[in-house]
Amino acid sequence: MALSTSAVVLLAVVLVVMIRSRSIKAGPATIAVLFGFFLAGTGANEPIRETVASLSQRTSQL
Repeated sequence: MALSTSAVVLLAVVLVVMIRSRSIKAGPATIAVLFGFFLAGTGANEPIRETVASLSQRTSQL
């Protein structure tokens, strides 16, 4: 739960910065889609959450 809350807050901050700087392109659009999935809690949320958790675990092991 802490990871998903942190991810939502981080993605929200990144999205706001990108919108304010008017740099919404393919990469920022992906961030916006991920932000939407975390907020919406759709059926696709669980696989995305697992992927992000896996990536954060791998990153912390580096």
